[in-house]
Amino acid sequence: MSDPEKTLEEWKDEMQAEHEAAIANPDPEEDHRIEGVTQVNYRVYYEYDADSDELEQTRTEQVDELTDPELRSCACGVRGMTPEEARQHVAAAQDGQE
Repeated sequence: MSDPEKTLEEWKDEMQAEHEAAIANPDPEEDHRIEGVTQVNYRVYYEYDADSDELEQTRTEQVDELTDPELRSCACGVRGMTPEEARQHVAAAQDGQE
């Protein structure tokens, strides 16, 4: 009988190795543009309109600043890179084009 935790750890190690290889060895045929997703939150204010029995948005206020995303992706499909891994990935892609 196999040990599920050992199997899971082996799978994680394999996935991490594949991730590291994709970062270090970018496909020279692919487009390499780094992107990230971030969110800015707003507070939204409403007033009640008794005639229409509706809440109407009256104003918005930005409550935090745009932040740098923790994880980055590349247009080539490599996902979940730290900023340092993303830098290494595009540097390797540029080295491969020279």
